[in-house]
Amino acid sequence: MSGDDGGCERADEGVPGEEADGLEGEPCEGWPVSLAGVTESLVATRGPNGLWNVAALGLFAGEAVTARTWGNTRTQRNFHREGEGYVQFTRDPVAFADAALSIVEEAEPVIDATDAWARVRAERAGSGTDGGTRWVEWTLVPVEAAIERETVAPINRGFGAVIEATVAASRLDVPGYDETVLVDRLAHCVSVVDRTGGPRELEALSRVRRHSTWEPAAADEYDWL
Repeated sequence: MSGDDGGCERADEGVPGEEADGLEGEPCEGWPVSLAGVTESLVATRGPNGLWNVAALGLFAGEAVTARTWGNTRTQRNFHREGEGYVQFTRDPVAFADAALSIVEEAEPVIDATDAWARVRAERAGSGTDGGTRWVEWTLVPVEAAIERETVAPINRGFGAVIEATVAASRLDVPGYDETVLVDRLAHCVSVVDRTGGPRELEALSRVRRHSTWEPAAADEYDWL
């Protein structure tokens, strides 16, 4: 784990979020997990109501870790107003499906399903428009990190299919995406989860259906949908 020692302000004691306002810690030399390619994570950002909004966020690894927010989302507004958030890594597909496709608000920033997290400073790095949707790119600089649990995670194709399903479902009503292609992709995800997923993957995909406009044509074949 790259963030276990070196420049981070660690969070081994106390409750996350109880620090004084503002990011006073020195930047981390690394994150609590190794990042490569695009890593799917959750991020908690504090809203004007004082609650923490939990949403999905893709992390792009490079010389700096970046992420994009699309549209006028709560994450985008909270990053702009607060300048910080808690990036979290979880193996729970249900937590991921709920965060990706519904409004999840919590009293504390770190959710129970999180295995590791990093409190980050969010620095605006650019913006643009793609397919009619405005995006903002952020550089994420960790200033505090912790590993909540260490475990050996088995490979489950159903989990990957749930993640892919949340991406497809989130694009169903977005101009510029072909709905037929997205529905076909969702159907493929259903078949993968049905063959290879466990109870949490089955429940997660049922929540993808519940939280989105997706109506699977073959839903009657799967009593868990």
